Formats: sequence, structure tokens, C-alpha cells
Amino acid sequence: MSPASQNSTSANLLGSFASLLGVLGIFLYFTGWIYRWAYFGFFEVEINTLNLPVESFLLVPIQVILGDLWIFIRTIIVVTITVVLIQFTLWLIRSPNASIPPSTSKLPISRFTQKLHGFWLLKPLRSFAQLFPQPFRHEIVIIAWILVALFWLARWQGTADAYQDAVNNTSTRPIVTLVSPSDKMALGRNPDDLLTNPPLKNSRIIGDVDQFKQIFGRETNDTTNPEQPIVWRLLIENNNWVYLFPAMPPRAKANQRPPVLAINTGDGRVQLLILSRPKIR
Repeated sequence: MSPASQNSTSANLLGSFASLLGVLGIFLYFTGWIYRWAYFGFFEVEINTLNLPVESFLLVPIQVILGDLWIFIRTIIVVTITVVLIQFTLWLIRSPNASIPPSTSKLPISRFTQKLHGFWLLKPLRSFAQLFPQPFRHEIVIIAWILVALFWLARWQGTADAYQDAVNNTSTRPIVTLVSPSDKMALGRNPDDLLTNPPLKNSRIIGDVDQFKQIFGRETNDTTNPEQPIVWRLLIENNNWVYLFPAMPPRAKANQRPPVLAINTGDGRVQLLILSRPKIR
């Protein structure tokens, strides 16, 4: 082999490797973004407001794919189903004449597959697919099904991890104690008198009053069970915003969500938002 041929082969290998890394990076970022979108969406926090570093999204897929044995087994199952769906989709958009070998065209299974392949709703899809070169068609199908699989894997794991962190007994989020001047925030207890509600004379409220009342008076203990303390955990601290939530009891339902207090301490002031799940009418 001539030096020119060797250089050309090396360049092609490097180009293919660089393309593979680029596609892999896109898949990893997509998986990490969907995972965090599902995780913070569980707490009604919009991920685009957090300004998380881009590189952090590339590490999250490890939890989605290799978090534990069950997660790994689930990943293997999803990969298997995805491969089957890719092959099935490629078969559907293939030309009918190339789908069934002539030697097997009289078999019952072959006649069934011919009818399925010739279903009238698939003809427009097949005609549209024929507008693109065959390699490009295959790449679109493969990438589309991989993205679908990654989306559901990341969403399932993000929601599951968020629920685990929302429940007090299984939460990995740190327990937090917030101390602020009494004239800065309407919520909170006086450490010397935990039975007295703070005055609200100088406070103003916009929004659902019931949402505020559900927390007011229950900052430290559950009013239905005074001996049961309320454990507050830190969701995230980002750009002068501190997100806190009261951990849910072990018997919490899968569709239950804790309210989240978003506290802004910038400019020496304390702004408080209460985020909760939209009410289903």
C-alpha cells in the first residue's frame, strides 16, 4: 500500500471516529437534558431557569443506563425492543417487491406479511420515504428510534429519582434549615415560640391563598400530627435562588407532589414563590 493510500485510510478512520464522537455527544446531552427536565419537572421547576452547566448533562446518562442492576436490565430490554422496531420500520418502508423472496411467496406467513406490507395507509409513507436515498432513510429511522428510546429511559428514571428524593425516608437531598430576619419573609417560626404564627400585616400576596395557607403554620410540625416534624430538604441552589421542599411521608402516592419554596435572596431582599402542581379541574 502506498503512503498516499495509508494517509487516506487514516484520514477516513479519524473522520469516522470524530463523527461517531459527535453523534454520541448529541445522544448523551439529549439523554441528560430529558432526565433533568423530568426530574425538576416533578417539582414544577423549569429547567431552563436553572442555567446548569452544559458538561453536567453529559454525566447524567450514567445514572439512566447504569444506575443499578434493574436499570441496566431495563436498558437491555429497551435496546432489544428498539432494534426490533428499527428492523420492522425499515421493512415497512422497503419496496414490496424486495420484501418477500419469490421462493417463499406461497407460504401462509409470507402472504400475511405481503398483505401487511401492502396496507393502504403505508403506501403514502413508503412513497414519501422513496424521495430520500436509501442510506439516508436508514439513518433517519435508526436515529429516530434511538432518540425515542433515550427519551423514555431518561424520563422514567428522572421521574423515579425525583419521587425517591421527594419522599423523606429515601431522599438523597440534604436536610436544610433556613434562618432569615422576621421582617424579610412571611413564612417561618420564631425559635423561642414555635406556637406563634408570624405577623402578616406588612405582607402582600398574589395568587392562590389556599396554597399559602397549606404551608403557613406547618413550617416545623404537621398540624394533623404535632409530634411529627416537617423535614425540609434542599432541591437546588442556583443564581441567588434557593429551592426548598417539605419531604413527603413514606405513604405518599406516586402522583403526589410536594410544594416547593423558591426563595430569592439577591439585593439584600427576600422574595418568596410557592411552586405547586397545577390543579386538575
